[in-house]
Amino acid sequence: MAFWLLKSEPDVFGWPHLVAKGEAGEEWSGVRNYQARNNMRAMQVGELAFFYHSNIGKEIVGVMEVIRTSAPDSTTDDPRWDCVMLRAKQAFKRGVGLDEIKATPGLEGMVLVKNSRLSVQPVTADEWALICRMGGL
Repeated sequence: MAFWLLKSEPDVFGWPHLVAKGEAGEEWSGVRNYQARNNMRAMQVGELAFFYHSNIGKEIVGVMEVIRTSAPDSTTDDPRWDCVMLRAKQAFKRGVGLDEIKATPGLEGMVLVKNSRLSVQPVTADEWALICRMGGL
């Protein structure tokens, strides 16, 4: 199983918005970066992803589950863009901030640290386990 991290600005679509969608989940639409899109195309149903609040907060706040593989993004007619469907699985007991991640041994190679602008990125199993512990899971 692969693990992922997806970013969203919390004032546009934050963790509470996804939680409110319930079991139906929500499309992770609007991604317009080829590397991020390709990461979504690699996702499989049942895989888990961190929800990262970007710009405001800059922290991982919860865990999401992929409930539909990549399909055309309903927010555009451009066939180049796809998106997955996700649902909220579990909130962190405390957010894990970017500064804390950067300062934690074992996370220095994380894509979030090395390429912080990428909105959809892979997470290793070791990084996943460490961040889940940091977040209280």
